[in-house]
Amino acid sequence: MSEKILIVDDDLETIRLIGMVLQRQGYQISTATNGTEALSLATKEQPNLILLDLMMPDMDGNQVTRKLRDNPKTSKIHILMFSAKTQVEDKVSGYEAGVDEYLTKPIHPAELVARIKSVLSRSTISDASSVKKGYTIGIIAAKGGLGVSSIALNLGISLFAKSQKGVICAEVNPGHGCWAAELGYANSNGLVDLLSMKANEITPNAIESQLYSTPFGVRLLLASNHIKDTAYMANGNQLEAILQQIPLLVPITILDIGAIYFPHIEKVIASCNELLMVTDPFPNTVKHTKALIDDMVSQNLLSQKILNVVIVNRVQSSIQLTRQRVREMLGQDVISMISPAPELSYHAGLQALPMVKAQPENLVSVQINELADQLNARIKEHVG
Repeated sequence: MSEKILIVDDDLETIRLIGMVLQRQGYQISTATNGTEALSLATKEQPNLILLDLMMPDMDGNQVTRKLRDNPKTSKIHILMFSAKTQVEDKVSGYEAGVDEYLTKPIHPAELVARIKSVLSRSTISDASSVKKGYTIGIIAAKGGLGVSSIALNLGISLFAKSQKGVICAEVNPGHGCWAAELGYANSNGLVDLLSMKANEITPNAIESQLYSTPFGVRLLLASNHIKDTAYMANGNQLEAILQQIPLLVPITILDIGAIYFPHIEKVIASCNELLMVTDPFPNTVKHTKALIDDMVSQNLLSQKILNVVIVNRVQSSIQLTRQRVREMLGQDVISMISPAPELSYHAGLQALPMVKAQPENLVSVQINELADQLNARIKEHVG
């Protein structure tokens, strides 16, 4: 690993501890104790990322960020703000100044490293308009309760681990979000806040300010689970703008579409390079899935889209359709069959962890990783 990181903090102990953590990860480290020194070193050394404290004596982190962004020689350097200030307005000020990410102290070293890896994997926001669009995978189903949200989240985490490229997982159905509750996150208003804006105001920076960073490398655009927020389903222009901007920020986007019947679903499908249709191995569900695929074909929604089927076997049963039979009924390739995992799901819920992190060696985690391997091959062809 050859990336260079400039640590800027007026607290020498913080510099020492963070520097030690990052050096153990193989990063090259340089340090500065004030904003003036940071600006000089950034111009001279051209680090890949600057870990920047907000509160410093000569100029604060926001001032340093603006100067870095105004200088053509440093404007594209990734900046990760690191501060004890946790108020929303502080974070907004940081994003408005031009930081890529805002972290609050204290932070576990493993999470800090994961956030740094995630930031380094992104395309610079200021140059997003010239960056090749990333690869978008939509996870859908003919009805609810088939495990779409779980597949989307765990698949995104696995793809990040395998590709080491930036990944955003997005819930796109307002009022139907579940990731925030499952992972113990307090704020799930990211999607609704964006849908509340005018479409032309939804910029890469606006989206960045609403993303929730995780210790798993991926970033999340979260939807609430409030009934009142379902009204935002009608905001099709804003939804389209969000879906157009996200792939400019990262190479890989995973959309948790869920049960497919909601307004402007055609805009969601149009934004995808690939669709994964989730079903289970029981006749009625497969019939619903077949009807949905036929309907999408008749409306020309699958033109130039890759469509594959994933079977999620939610219960232990000897009375179920085989993988080959599901393939024959649907006329579509089945690229993965996920085994039942009630105990894994239960323990992951207790720990507020995705399944692939709660028990990485579990059969289901292995199957999700194998699915990620298949998808990653196509992603490499698209984004390199």
